[in-house]
Amino acid sequence: MSKFKIKLPVIHYKLESAELLQAVLMIAVGFSAVPVLMETLGLSYGAAITAVALAEALGLLHVLFGDPVVPGWIASALPLVLVYLGRYTVGIESIHALIALQLLVSLVFIVLGATGLAHRMMKLVPGSLKAGILLGAAIAAISRVFGEGGYLYRYPLSVGAGSFTALFFLFSVGFKKAKESKRIFREIGKYGMLPSLLVAMAVGFISGEVELPNIQWGFIPFSFGELFKTASPLSIGFPSMKMFLAALPTALAVYIIAFGEIVTAEAVLKDCSSVRTDEKLDYNSNKSNVIAGVRNLILSLFAPFTPLAGPLWAAVTVSIGERYKEGKESMKSIFGGLGSFKLSTAVCVLLLPLASLLEPILPVALASTLVVQGFACSYIAVEQVKNDRTAAGIAGITGAIVHLVSLNWALVIGILSFLFLEGGTGKLLGRKKSAADNRLLEDKKATGYKKTSKKPVRVFNYKH
Repeated sequence: MSKFKIKLPVIHYKLESAELLQAVLMIAVGFSAVPVLMETLGLSYGAAITAVALAEALGLLHVLFGDPVVPGWIASALPLVLVYLGRYTVGIESIHALIALQLLVSLVFIVLGATGLAHRMMKLVPGSLKAGILLGAAIAAISRVFGEGGYLYRYPLSVGAGSFTALFFLFSVGFKKAKESKRIFREIGKYGMLPSLLVAMAVGFISGEVELPNIQWGFIPFSFGELFKTASPLSIGFPSMKMFLAALPTALAVYIIAFGEIVTAEAVLKDCSSVRTDEKLDYNSNKSNVIAGVRNLILSLFAPFTPLAGPLWAAVTVSIGERYKEGKESMKSIFGGLGSFKLSTAVCVLLLPLASLLEPILPVALASTLVVQGFACSYIAVEQVKNDRTAAGIAGITGAIVHLVSLNWALVIGILSFLFLEGGTGKLLGRKKSAADNRLLEDKKATGYKKTSKKPVRVFNYKH
């Protein structure tokens, strides 16, 4: 693992005004964890917002130790965590369940990061199982919004407008083409979900679905004492071994999803490095694993955090990367953009005027986030099994069982289905090459690997 290089603001990078300003309203995404903590753990508003403030502060560790990303939640895994916690009574029982899950997640991050085994482990997980977990997360996310008693029934206009706007700005083919020709659309696209939050806020206030905010001044009402007393395992005791065992399948599924974010971070930074050769971007997935693990460990001990602490906030990291690629005149160092954004969110989360302004709209912001995550999980899942009908069928069954029964049963059935339908038993039965095998062979050819009678020889293909 590469060394931890300290990066301090002003000393090692200058603050960037664009990212400082962008974070002022994007903190609404961070604040949207408040209703999640209140609903799943039974925390008071003061305790929940204190936990959010601690989570935002811990996010600074990545830039501080030279990890060139903007971290966030393990957002795509949130629906699975909500399904897992839904089996427990809100209060001490659900808090213990979350502590067990977050401690296990932190352990997986730290061990795999410190040993460098992360990539090896992920190669053992079949694409059909990954796709099934992601499909289950997508179904769970959408059902929280559109299912009986979901957010859409409480805020139909606000959630509808916010969700549609978010999907349009993030995934619309037409909008992507418009960004290529019009600067104004490129600027809008850089702000990720911010435009959708503004639209949802406007529709909610005008329609009367959302109460007008009561702006207050000062700083948020910290409740460290209450949070420690009601949610810390150092105060309420640690979960039982039975609860740890029950949390293990969800912890592994969460890491599988989080690893996808690490792969995304590598791709984004590689793209930045290909354009900006004046700054070496030293991204090390093992280091990112360890830092994310430490964040989850601290939160599990002092402020259990339902969305968990993830290695990447993709939308923001991409938008900062796009501005960074414009050249040194736009952004001298990528750490200037990354550090400025995280510093701003860590400060903004403390400001009562912002917290009170955004408080009425937080459930709507959360609903829009879940819709986006459901959409993203769906298309990533499809990419895992494309052109392989057997794997796609296994993924569909696994995803449905995640939602209808439990993740534990989904993993058992998904693994058995893989073994008997597309895995090891095929060799015993004289299985011919499947579409997945052919695709794997094509991928090896595309990356320039040629097999000889003696040993593999690496052939560099400069077209790639």
